[in-house]
Amino acid sequence: QVQLEESGGGLVQPGGSLRLSCAASGSIGSINTMGWYRQAPGKDSEMVATLTSGGNTDYADSVKGRFTISREKARNTWYLQMNSLKSEDTAVYYCSANLWVPTNPVYRDYWGQGTQVTVSS
Repeated sequence: QVQLEESGGGLVQPGGSLRLSCAASGSIGSINTMGWYRQAPGKDSEMVATLTSGGNTDYADSVKGRFTISREKARNTWYLQMNSLKSEDTAVYYCSANLWVPTNPVYRDYWGQGTQVTVSS
């Protein structure tokens, strides 16, 4: 059973920083792509940042230059460093991974439970 667990959310003032972490546990064969998504109240979910196993990254235009996705491959953990936070970054942030497990070697998407990020003075 694969589980993704986020941590690091909280309340921060505008202009501040937070680092989110996502740890994948369980019997994992290989991770193809990992990422972060967010959903603000009353809005659709949106991609924030993704990172492929080959090291390619993609960011939402609204976070380019402010957010950085990275990984610690040996620990199946990835991060979202968020700097210069704005009120519009307030949302529930979800980590995701496209991976396969030895008992079913087909890539599929897994999601964490989400962590709240609130940017407010």
